[in-house]
Amino acid sequence: QMQLVESGGGLVQAGGSLRLSCAASGLPFSSYAMAWFRQAPGKEREFIAFINSASVTYYRGSVKGRFAISRDNAKSTVYLQMNSLEPEDAAVYYCAARLRLGTATPNEYNYWGQGTHVTASS
Repeated sequence: QMQLVESGGGLVQAGGSLRLSCAASGLPFSSYAMAWFRQAPGKEREFIAFINSASVTYYRGSVKGRFAISRDNAKSTVYLQMNSLEPEDAAVYYCAARLRLGTATPNEYNYWGQGTHVTASS
């Protein structure tokens, strides 16, 4: 069983930056693809980015060039650097894990964190 704990959310002005972290434990982190999703009130959970076990990355179009996903296998942690934040980026951000290959489909992930709130004020 893998445990995931997100941190780093908060309130930021539009145009600002935040870095989210997700610390994993319980399973061999380096073998897992890690992803970030977000869910705004009244909306479905949506894919943001993944990084697979070979560190290949893939992004949602609307965040490409603004967000960057990375991983530190020595620390069993995945990060999401978010720049040029917009009010539309406000949501609860979740990290998720599945073995080896990433996917943009939430149901294909086995493990989820509890989420961290991000608010971007205009």
